[in-house]
This record gives sequence, C-alpha cells and structure tokens, in this order.
Amino acid sequence: MNSKIYLSSPHMGGTERDFVQQAFDTNWIAPLGPNVTGFESDLEQYLGSDRHVAALSSGTAALHLALIMLGVRAGDEVICQSMTFSASANPIVYQGATPVFVDSEPDTWNMCPDQLEAAIRDRIKKGKKPKAIIAVHLYGMPYKVDEITAVATMYNIPVIEDSAEALGSKYKGRSCGTFGDLSILSFNGNKIITTSGGGALVTHTIEEKHKAVFLATQARDDAPHYQHSEIGYNYRLSNICAGIGRGQMQVLDAHIKLRRQMNEFYTNLFAETDGIDVFSEPGSDYYSNHWLTCISVNSSKTGYSAEEIRLSLEKDNIESRPLWKPMHLQPVFKNSPFYGKKIAEELFLHGLCLPSGSNLKDVDKQRIMSVLSQFL
Repeated sequence: MNSKIYLSSPHMGGTERDFVQQAFDTNWIAPLGPNVTGFESDLEQYLGSDRHVAALSSGTAALHLALIMLGVRAGDEVICQSMTFSASANPIVYQGATPVFVDSEPDTWNMCPDQLEAAIRDRIKKGKKPKAIIAVHLYGMPYKVDEITAVATMYNIPVIEDSAEALGSKYKGRSCGTFGDLSILSFNGNKIITTSGGGALVTHTIEEKHKAVFLATQARDDAPHYQHSEIGYNYRLSNICAGIGRGQMQVLDAHIKLRRQMNEFYTNLFAETDGIDVFSEPGSDYYSNHWLTCISVNSSKTGYSAEEIRLSLEKDNIESRPLWKPMHLQPVFKNSPFYGKKIAEELFLHGLCLPSGSNLKDVDKQRIMSVLSQFL
C-alpha cells in the first residue's frame, strides 16, 4: 500500500530541537521557564495591536478561561457558531451554561450576522440575554468581523474570537486573534504551527493576561503557603512544548505561504469541473491562511458526491474528511436552541476537507492529482 498522505500533519522547521535542548540543558523542565515567556513574546509581536498572550495547554483551556473571565456561570446562555469543532462549544457546558447555536452564511461559512441578531433578540424576549458570543474563523477564513462586531456592540455582548484555525489570517490587513474582547489560539498537532498540544488566550490588557495566568496555575494566592480564594485550573503550557512553539514561529509565514499554494493547487485542479467549488476568500478584505482547503460538491451537476470523492482518496491511502458536523445536529447538543436555516447543514452534507499540509511534497501532490483526475 502507498504511504499515508495526511490531511494536516505536523511540520517541523528545524530549530525546535534547539529550544527544547536548551530547556534540558538548563533543567527548565518545570511548567514555566524562558521558552514560555519567549513564545508569548513571539506571538505578541506577530499579532501586533498591543495584545497580550497567555500560553496555555490547549485552545479549549483558553476558551474555558475566557468564559470564566467574562463571568459566565451556571444558568447563563452563550451564543456559539454551529459549524465548528466541538471544542468551541464544550467549555460553555463546563460552566453549566447553555449553548445557543447560530447558522452560517455562505460567503465565509462562518456565523451569520443576521441570524446572530435574530437569536439575541429572541433570547432577550425570552428573558435570557446571552452572556457572550463565540465566533469562529472556520478553516482559517475570517468571519464577517465588522458585521458581527456591530451586532455584539449594539447589544453590549462581549465576543470571544475563536482563532484556533486562523493564526496568520487577516481581515482588512489586521491579524485574526486581535478582534475579540478575548481571543484564543490553538497549537494542536494538526494546526498551522504546533507545540505538540497547546493554545493561548489573547487579551487587551496586561491585567487580563495576569488574571488568565493566575487561573491557569491553580489560582494560588500571593502567600508563602498554598492559599486559594478562587477555583483554579492546571492550564499552563509547559516550557518544553513552548520550546517547540518558538521554533515553529520562525517558519509560520513560510507555512502560510505553502498552505495557500495548496489552495491554489486545488483551485487549478478543479477549474474546469462544473459543480465543485473550492472554498476561497469572498473579497479583498479577507486573507485566509487556508489551514485546510475545502470543496463543496453540487452532486446534481457532477453526478457524484463529496463522500464518493473521499472514498476514492481513501482507497489510495489519502486522508480527507467531511466538514465539521454542525453542533446543533450533534446528539450531545440536541436540546440546545438553534437559529438559522440550513446553510451549515448543507455545507456539511456536500463539503470535503482535502489534504492541505505545508509539508506535502511534489510527489504527494502528483498522487492526489492522479487519484482525483482519474475519479473525475
């Protein structure tokens, strides 16, 4: 059997070992150390906009802390984009709150501003003003930042910007991860850069960062003994993993360029195929890192489905994957409110994520092209 071509596998740049070795050489194996502060500084410089970064154990941990810092408690409601990975919604339930899901719009596949406002108005009418909004930059594509922010501002509801998939993406020239009242990043193994496992919370003020770090280190009070006045969490990123992150930051822009080239590869491949659309920016305001390149398949035009393409690739040991199944269709969230039509549902039924890694070689591309060309 041919070797496996993965959807999005880790891609090392070469200097990660140096940072990790330095941690061993200096015995900074404990959770904190110079790699953590260095990685945070690297991210702050990259994002700009005078933001502050707390490096954490995962993007999910960052979302959880964001909800805590915004005062979300049991009985509250939080609006969340329906078409996303479950990690966007799960921390809402950690807090004993209820997720209220909102449909996508077809331009960016992200939260629909009109349905967002409809959801807010209806929840207020029912006596439950949402405590926060979680908006996601899906597959690296910026959501409609101006429109979502305008609705949130109108109703005075803070936005948690889920940029787990969007490091390096931009909206109107400004980095994703800097638009929310609080924003989150992910460095999971399949992301555009990785720390093996990890994430970050992006804040506007140094005080918010300090609060996040306090909560992420078991909320230990300033005392010579162990004293705790709040419930804390073990959410800090380790110095070893942060060392990997420092090396990865040196190749981030190169990885983005390669991911965008993969998107161009598929755009050219399907250019003459009526009924297959490659997910791309809807206008010049949007710049996607194209973490994953996705297609939507109109089976009434093509005569075949996205699932048939997936199975064809699978036969040659090439990984592809359906789009995220919307949260309002997930069994665990079957009783949660949903506002929208069937945009996210249709995208899930007809969409497919294709191999998009920045480490795909020419021979890998030729295999992908060969299988897809034969299928088409």
